[in-house]
Amino acid sequence: MNAKKLGNGLILRRSTAADADLLADFNAQIHGDDELDRIRLAAWTRDLLAKPHPTFHADDFTVVAEVETGRIVSTLNLISQTWTYAGIPFGVGRPELVGTLPEYRNRGLVRTQFDEIHKWSAERGELAQAITGIPYYYRLFGYEMALDLSGRRLGYETHVPKLKEGEKEKFIIRPAVNDDLQFVVELYAEAQKRYTLSCVRAMDIFEYELNVQSRDNIGHKDILIIENEQGERLGYFQHPDFLGMTGIVVFGYELKPGTSWLAVTPSVVRYLWQRGQEFAKRDHRTSTSFCFLLGSDHPVYQALGNALPVVNEPYAWYIRVPDLPAFIHHVTPALEKRLEDSIAVGYSGELKISFYKDGLRLAFEKGKLKEVESWKPESGDDGSAAFPGLTFIQLLFGYRSFEELHHAFADCFWEDNEARVVLKILFPKRLSDVFPVA
Repeated sequence: MNAKKLGNGLILRRSTAADADLLADFNAQIHGDDELDRIRLAAWTRDLLAKPHPTFHADDFTVVAEVETGRIVSTLNLISQTWTYAGIPFGVGRPELVGTLPEYRNRGLVRTQFDEIHKWSAERGELAQAITGIPYYYRLFGYEMALDLSGRRLGYETHVPKLKEGEKEKFIIRPAVNDDLQFVVELYAEAQKRYTLSCVRAMDIFEYELNVQSRDNIGHKDILIIENEQGERLGYFQHPDFLGMTGIVVFGYELKPGTSWLAVTPSVVRYLWQRGQEFAKRDHRTSTSFCFLLGSDHPVYQALGNALPVVNEPYAWYIRVPDLPAFIHHVTPALEKRLEDSIAVGYSGELKISFYKDGLRLAFEKGKLKEVESWKPESGDDGSAAFPGLTFIQLLFGYRSFEELHHAFADCFWEDNEARVVLKILFPKRLSDVFPVA
């Protein structure tokens, strides 16, 4: 992209590695809550621009700058990655670090940049974009809240299991090294089978996080290996090198199939509590909790039960699917498998799904999806079902059931029982948890 004149003394251009310090300072000031937060945000920005990243390049920021001074006034970026839908990989563009100087807000600068990165994402063949952010705002750019984000559960000192007198830990927790990464990659991939939506984290992602990413990067997480007394690897988990709001926060805790969560988890909790106290002493803070940030449901929640008394329900990812027929065509094998395993096996028929201004038409023959195309409601043909606005994306991604959407939106409906049953089979409410590339 060549630099574009935006008028009013501003240009839009792509970043270069030479922007690393300027963008780091900009993002630190715009997004940071305190000095440590600013240091970590600056490190994240520098890592993206100045270090080799598995999916990000030095020109993947948009930059709006003053022509005369070169001062950066607004910026955002696009972090490409691969997610899966019921095991089917698809490309996702993740906008991040969206920020504008206060005096330049409400001028349409963010919209201009979103238009640009949406073009980049389409050129890369990405079927969706996903962003985390403040309530409502990203709906302005065609996004819908349609996927769980960051459900977590917390416990306190009284919930830390105590070793009996003279008892020693049965499990060893140590930092991961390069030789552990194949184990971590395989265990992570196996665990993602419990989710409808998840992020692919292959060897290149874990190698980057272990060997390249700065430790003070706000997205950096240590990788810890769990072993038994014989040195056999049983699992892993990750946590940042700093405390969250009230204590240490765990990401990505998984155990090998056949390993008891009840047996291993007490050792993990004791480790976390001790590590949290060490962080608190180092950073002159107080650590009063341990937290598992693992979505709305996870085996560790069942293993610890009442020892995780605080439940923070998930927020939501904003999702944009610019070409619904293309996305549904891509995930057709998953939809056909759902039909095959259902009471509607071998289904033949047509579903016209109205979004009021436009819609979708799906044609099935003997359980196979033969046609997927755009469709527009007409007078006298309201379709098989209707979803206002972008609410269909909530159904598509398993975030809400058809009944939940019908209850919440009076203008979400089904025409007859067959349409209701088949849509419920094709798009059931399902558990998802995305640990994105950052």
